[in-house]
Amino acid sequence: MSSNVMIIIAIAVYLIGMLAIGAAYSKRNKTSSDFYLGGRKLGPVVVAMSTEASDMSSWLLMGVPGLAYFCGLADATWTVVGLALGTYLNWLIVAKRLRTYSQKLGAITIPDFFSHRYGDSSGLIEGIAALVIIIFFVPYTASGFAACGKLFTNLFPNMSYMAAMLISAAVIVGYCAMGGFLAASITSLIQSIVMTVALFVILFFGIRSAGGWDAVVENAKSVPGYLSLFANTTIQSAEPGKYGFITIVSTMAWGLGYFGMPHILNHFMAINDGEKLKISRRIGSIWVVISMSVAIIVGLVGFAMSSKGVIAPFESNSAAEAILVRISALMSTYGVLPALLAGVVLAGILSSTMSTSDAQLLAAASGVSHNIIRGVFHRELENRQEIRIARIAVLVIAIIAAFFARDPNSSVFGIVSFAWAGFGAAFGPLMLFSLFWKRCNKYGAIAGMVSGGATIFLWKYLVRPLGGAWNIYELLPAFIVSCVFIVVVSLCTPAPDQKIVKDFESV
Repeated sequence: MSSNVMIIIAIAVYLIGMLAIGAAYSKRNKTSSDFYLGGRKLGPVVVAMSTEASDMSSWLLMGVPGLAYFCGLADATWTVVGLALGTYLNWLIVAKRLRTYSQKLGAITIPDFFSHRYGDSSGLIEGIAALVIIIFFVPYTASGFAACGKLFTNLFPNMSYMAAMLISAAVIVGYCAMGGFLAASITSLIQSIVMTVALFVILFFGIRSAGGWDAVVENAKSVPGYLSLFANTTIQSAEPGKYGFITIVSTMAWGLGYFGMPHILNHFMAINDGEKLKISRRIGSIWVVISMSVAIIVGLVGFAMSSKGVIAPFESNSAAEAILVRISALMSTYGVLPALLAGVVLAGILSSTMSTSDAQLLAAASGVSHNIIRGVFHRELENRQEIRIARIAVLVIAIIAAFFARDPNSSVFGIVSFAWAGFGAAFGPLMLFSLFWKRCNKYGAIAGMVSGGATIFLWKYLVRPLGGAWNIYELLPAFIVSCVFIVVVSLCTPAPDQKIVKDFESV
């Protein structure tokens, strides 16, 4: 039996399993809370692993190894440090407060929470927040669809990109629309396990193929600055540049994004007992550190393999993102069992993308069906009606995202970086002030969302191109601007009423 057949079998079993989970959970959605938040019934292990699987996306199995392969330790490591710190702090200071506060207010989405937190009956806060979600999640979801399409076309060159992308999108839409948040969470738990298996299988196979760990290290040392945390280099550089303080801070700023990611924050609200979030925090944080560290090492191992001639070398950072695909293709030539393991690895890459796309689809759909229709236009819907509309919204948003993903040459990680910054700046500061500053009012909340989101566009397209000291990841300056607007506008406008203050103090 050919290696491609074994790989197809492994991937097909995985995709069918995801759809089966969606079908199994489809009848458990009785209310909108069930569909959007799993009825707040998730256990700590499911919350931990589904949260992190939804967070990592294809960045874990494609972006990190590719960056480490082509640029060495500095860029990849400082990014990972920032993400690991952001992950831990989000669990530590946001998770429990948001779970308690959202339940008290009866909020089941992030725009819902902001609206109830500030007593905004006009629907303005909810409408702006929902609009932010739609603006940034549609291209974010599109990048996930595109990554799935690129995976299959890299693996099967004769396969149409559009066909591969649409099949992947159809599976994601299928189990999301049927099973809602519960199905997305259970599939994300499974996907996190598949992702972990994929990383370790590739790691051990790669080290052996490269000639052992000592050979990997010696090969890395052959490139000036490759193993330094303070050198800016690539495998094509003759001399390393300086990886300075500003660059480090800018890179680590990725971690700020966690405080504003709706598809991550929703998982905190979904746990069955807020006291168990400590367990989730430990499991999730440990998994993130281990998985991202292994992903960096896989990049170094891949470089050693290409230097030895075991696999063909990559000529650019973006091309190097297919390192796991290329190693998997090599592994599949060693027999039936290795071919099945290669299929598991490729399913892991696929699952890393799907686990993020499903959470994003649900968050975007909730923005349309729950926050805009109910919150902004004040249309009362029965639970069955809202769930039906939510399923239609999932389908419509997926169609729009697929349209954006139709170009196989689109930059997947450029889109991810921009959308991550958008959510981090529009929602991150507001989430922290909402949970920790009772003087914050609805005027400050609106100013913070608008200024943070607007600064992302201004900095990205007008300021950052100036280069030099201005070449800072747009999330950092936009986050600061949003904080300033929240504080200044809140202090210059009337204080929140006593009911809002009492609700704040009670949690």
